[in-house]
Amino acid sequence: MSIYKIEAGTAQHVGDRPRQHDRAALFTAAQAPGYVLAVVGDGGHATAAGAEQLLHTSKQLFDEYRPGDAPSIERIGQLLRAIAQETHEVLVMNPLPDAGTAQSAMALLVLTPAQQAIWATVGDARLYRFAGGAPAGKTGDADYIGHLVANDGLALATARRHRASQLLNNVLGNRLKAPFVSVGSHDKLRAGDGFLLCTDGLWPWFADGELAAAVSRRTPRQAAELLVDKARERAQGNGDNCTMAIVRLVEA
Repeated sequence: MSIYKIEAGTAQHVGDRPRQHDRAALFTAAQAPGYVLAVVGDGGHATAAGAEQLLHTSKQLFDEYRPGDAPSIERIGQLLRAIAQETHEVLVMNPLPDAGTAQSAMALLVLTPAQQAIWATVGDARLYRFAGGAPAGKTGDADYIGHLVANDGLALATARRHRASQLLNNVLGNRLKAPFVSVGSHDKLRAGDGFLLCTDGLWPWFADGELAAAVSRRTPRQAAELLVDKARERAQGNGDNCTMAIVRLVEA
């Protein structure tokens, strides 16, 4: 039985780009009462098709998910990996001439009724976890760099330069390389915890403590408005699409 209630919301701003190619959504599960899925997809500068496909696949597979007798962190991790893999395969199989530009970074978060949080990321979309108004963890490039070194045999310096290489670029829909999905979890959630999923139009402009303060002290809508305004101010006319999903756990 949950000892908190969930406040959540999504927000977007086009930034200084001509079009919005990011997407964000919150879903409940048709066959898993009490489960919540937050999705953020960054379609890059070319098209929103990759992020749109991520939302479509996320909703479809989440609706099909059956939790069984008890929530399982391992099974939910498998679900998130399946969302990433199926989205990737659909994008790669797209026969249209410009299909190669339909790509997306990804951040997913599932909350269960058993006070569990399970998340998965691909690429430069980020997930931040907060506890008691302070930073408590975040995703990053470390897992992917380790994967490139351990599995692809790259030198550490080369792996750290992966953003400059199309071949090594970790996104859904990259026809040259399958995506690497980083999965994490945290249990014993309680009131005062919070999560922020966001694209790289937001996170480079903030220190972790600033994000924690914004999410913990305001409603999701108020926090989103503050973060968008500050990101626009700090970008000084060179801002990317800015997209986020905010989840707060508050006293029931």
